[in-house]
Amino acid sequence: MKEEMDSLEKNKTWELVKLPKDRKTVGCKWVFKLKKGVDGKVERYKARLVAKGYSQMEGIDYHEIFSPVVKLVSIRVVLALVALLDLELEQLDVKTTFLHGDLDEEIYMEQPEGFVQHQKGRLVCKLKKSLYGLKQSPGNGTRSLILSW
Repeated sequence: MKEEMDSLEKNKTWELVKLPKDRKTVGCKWVFKLKKGVDGKVERYKARLVAKGYSQMEGIDYHEIFSPVVKLVSIRVVLALVALLDLELEQLDVKTTFLHGDLDEEIYMEQPEGFVQHQKGRLVCKLKKSLYGLKQSPGNGTRSLILSW
């Protein structure tokens, strides 16, 4: 959880503010996962903070949803070109790719359980970047293909 919070803070995902009177918050929760190695032993524990985006309301918290998705035929074309032109192909898994995308809407989220900061009144997270679970989020991660020749 500390590693996830460090990543979110490093990327300046939110700022703590007082909730405006005319706004509501989106909740959040921690999702835990065990990463196992080939031998089946636990390699590491992973925690991800997820916004409860199902409570977002169209026209208020979001206006349009667009998530770019690659089609299988596109991957096949790239792989065929790699083979045909004798290129090298590398896959890169970037854990926080879409967190670098700024939000256009004003979204306020409750502070994450276990990391609540109390300062003169109740503070909430004003999201500046997308977070897993929001309607604006593209999904559970992004993988990039890099071609080199």
